[in-house]
Amino acid sequence: MERQNFVDLNSSSSDTHHARTARVAVDLGAESCRVSLLRWQGETPHIELVHRLPNGPVHEGGSLRWPFDRILGGVEEGLLKAAAAAPEGIGSIAVDGWAVDYVRLDANGIAIGNPFCYRDERTIATKDAADQVISATALFAKAGAQSLRINTVYQLLADPARGIDAHAPWVNLPEYVLHRLGGRRVAEYTNATHTGLVDIAAGDWSHELCDAFGIPVESLPPIVATGTVVGRLSGTLADLPAFRNTQLIVPACHDTASAIAGIPADLNGTAYICSGTWSLVGALIQSPVTSREAMEAGYTNQGAAGGGFCFHANVNGMWILKQCMESWKRAGRAWEIRELVEQASLCNCPAIIPVDAAPLMLDGEMPERLNDELRKLGCATIENCVGNEPKFARLIFESLANRYKSAIASLESMLGTRIERIHILGGGSQNQLLTRLTAEHTGLPVETGNVESSTIGNFAVQMAVAEGEQGTLNVEALRRWARILSASPASASAPDP
Repeated sequence: MERQNFVDLNSSSSDTHHARTARVAVDLGAESCRVSLLRWQGETPHIELVHRLPNGPVHEGGSLRWPFDRILGGVEEGLLKAAAAAPEGIGSIAVDGWAVDYVRLDANGIAIGNPFCYRDERTIATKDAADQVISATALFAKAGAQSLRINTVYQLLADPARGIDAHAPWVNLPEYVLHRLGGRRVAEYTNATHTGLVDIAAGDWSHELCDAFGIPVESLPPIVATGTVVGRLSGTLADLPAFRNTQLIVPACHDTASAIAGIPADLNGTAYICSGTWSLVGALIQSPVTSREAMEAGYTNQGAAGGGFCFHANVNGMWILKQCMESWKRAGRAWEIRELVEQASLCNCPAIIPVDAAPLMLDGEMPERLNDELRKLGCATIENCVGNEPKFARLIFESLANRYKSAIASLESMLGTRIERIHILGGGSQNQLLTRLTAEHTGLPVETGNVESSTIGNFAVQMAVAEGEQGTLNVEALRRWARILSASPASASAPDP
């Protein structure tokens, strides 16, 4: 199966292909989905968040699923707002989002029900059964991806038990949005590498793995390169003047790959930390690392925009603090994050706890879970009362920074290279205390990036395509556009509704 490449990049000399036309980036998030508009005033880009809708999985018939009709409705609302704001015309739309989840399609290319959420427990049994077919070690050596039960491969194996035809075609969620807007059914490379079914050395679907697991090859979408034009906007939206010549482009469809594409700095000798609900700690590398050491250390190899791989470990992140804040809010002790961080900077840290401990991955009663970890260490606990909330926050931040230190030491060991600095992006980049503690624990300089780096990276790919990039995207072109767009006078972010 040959991976498809760029199409139609220079098929028209119309203004929609000009680098300075307006463009739209859609960023699907597990907690909110965002539609952003890039417009130009002369040579100066302006990025505006035109629409944001809250998101989250819902319980449906005993399963945990995504309300995708509502998500699609929100995307359409955002596109309508973008069209109204850009009468000069919109040259392209690109969509990124979270990985591993997908929709099955009927004969008309429409989703067969709402897609399952990766947190649904249906994959527990299929993961155990699949491990008897191919060991986690062998699968990591072949696919380069950590053998996690949330991976697409285990979800696909769980479908028949829910009455879903294993032969039904499927497509990951960002690519499905583009498909619904008029694009071909494809799997963008960075997103495909999260499925657990890509031969990481060959960069294409592994027939060997599909045959071993009994996954029909004909159900797979063709893999295409980052930046591929997959069609033109069609349907009622295309009747609007702003959308009459709008291309549909796959950016780095996995939001982390888009976020890293949105880093303006040279990443040689740099470790990145994508700081959000999870903390992804890693580095860009040219060849995958599939050793037992890498697997046991929790690292994974995911495709990167412009070639190479995002090599990182999943570390617990702001999930711990968010769970605490929700618990305090229910008890009538609501905090604003900025005030909590400021007060935490004045506190002492009682100990360093293992932030990746299994109980800290669970939902609910997080302050007590943190105290349980302190008890295991023989340390004094923190009374969960009014005024002690910043002490819990300091414990979390200090422990996260210490975990980053060990993750980077492990990274240096596996890569045989020296990490010289750290780049933090995502929501955690706004946390000045965590940034300072990370620098103190690691002994490395820390720089922070855009909180909406995924959107910046999404637009950077679109701009590189508009300039006529052929084949594999040029990393230097992506970095150049990331620098230009990061300096946009308008913000790519906005407060939650």
